[in-house]
Amino acid sequence: MTDKMVTEHDSEKAQPSNISKNANPKNPDVVDFDGPYDPENPMNWSSAKKTTQIVIVTTMTLLSPIGSTINAAATLDILAHFNSTNDTIGTLATTIFLLGYTFGPILIAPLSELYGRAILYKMCMVFFVIFNVACAVSDSLGSLVAYRFLAGIMGSCPVTLGTGSIADMVATEKRAGAMGAYIIGAVLGPAIGPVIGGYLAPSVGWRWTFWLMAIASGVMSTIAILFVRESYPYAILERKTRRLQKKTGNMHLRSSLHTGKMPGSLFAFSIARPLKMLMSPIVFSLSLYAATVYAYLYLCFTTFDIVFYGQYNFNSSEAGLAALGVGVGSVFGCIICGVAANAVSKSLTEKHGGDPKPEYRLPPMILGGLCTPIGLFWYGWSAHAKVHWIVPILGTVFIGMGMVFTYMPSAMYLVDAYTTHAASVTAASTIFRCLLGALLPLAGPAMYDALGLGWGNSLLGFISIVFFPVPFVLYLYGERLRNSKLSKVEF
Repeated sequence: MTDKMVTEHDSEKAQPSNISKNANPKNPDVVDFDGPYDPENPMNWSSAKKTTQIVIVTTMTLLSPIGSTINAAATLDILAHFNSTNDTIGTLATTIFLLGYTFGPILIAPLSELYGRAILYKMCMVFFVIFNVACAVSDSLGSLVAYRFLAGIMGSCPVTLGTGSIADMVATEKRAGAMGAYIIGAVLGPAIGPVIGGYLAPSVGWRWTFWLMAIASGVMSTIAILFVRESYPYAILERKTRRLQKKTGNMHLRSSLHTGKMPGSLFAFSIARPLKMLMSPIVFSLSLYAATVYAYLYLCFTTFDIVFYGQYNFNSSEAGLAALGVGVGSVFGCIICGVAANAVSKSLTEKHGGDPKPEYRLPPMILGGLCTPIGLFWYGWSAHAKVHWIVPILGTVFIGMGMVFTYMPSAMYLVDAYTTHAASVTAASTIFRCLLGALLPLAGPAMYDALGLGWGNSLLGFISIVFFPVPFVLYLYGERLRNSKLSKVEF
């Protein structure tokens, strides 16, 4: 999917960049890209260079969510090692990683919009390695939870910045293919983690789940340091401006994207931007919808021990394989949504006079509104009835598809609507999504004890149905909302 998508980007070289068009040619002190075909402009990079960057970012994004769940299948082993019987603490050892995902974007997004994306990728990956090593050598349950939290903060970097990197390099009408490839990493990782951990922990011990993450992340850190290139236009032009100031001695030179703010005030301003963006009804509603479905995924992971250990007598390796249902559904969802999103957007754009709008990204989300409750009802009641183990796993396929059909269109919509601040709007959505993903599973054991698997998952399904009208409302009224005072957040 990625190769095809990047090859098609060659046509973008014939298109003037939006940045060049917005520059002021009458002011000689304004530094911009050198015309619409400047090779420094990421939109004009070669297919090979774009492919390399997208593959690296996607791989980093795959590794990080794997780290979020790789210890899930080893929870009982971890509790036994530290002589604990507290199931909530065991769940926290997994979900605390997502709490790190919540706090990380608050710093990472503004830092990237101040200093660029490349330096953040490289530094965060190095620290991600360090904190996974710390998890592997932890001598107490408390220190393990603390290091998992710090690893989550660093691991949130590619998840926060990936969509922004794609927006830097890929034109709007071609973006769905790149987003599909990228999101496969983001949504497949949580399903792969328990499979790896389920086989690794019984054979060589739970600590090796973290050693494996450290080794794999170390390899990716090296690749990132060697090959990741800056793609954020603001950072590229700021560096170009400094070079020209040094070369010419003209300190009046300014980037065409310069905000006029000092770095300190710009950083403080940028920290508040993701939180202010959540005040927009569009960002809030899409983020809440995506957060709810994402949290359901992690809540399901907490039930796998109950269902597959308890009812079907799976060992830890086999219980880890139960997560593959979600993984298969996620892959199907990415393939279908990646193809459909571009086709639907292109068709609607042509139908409405050739003017592309973010709202044209929303129709595939309707499938998410159907798949999620179907999957939850199927999984919950089949597990409750104790039918053959393959039946509840097939239900989780729909849960995985529903997550992708919800997450991918919402991410593309927000990036298209707020391209200049793609990292910040992604951070806003990530903060919401991961906070709910970290906290909701903690309530899972009590909910399932009270309601059982059937009605417990049905409750989640009924809640997801409440969100079904969201894509319809935003498709019909999204443009009006985007232009209203409610959505005019001061940047």
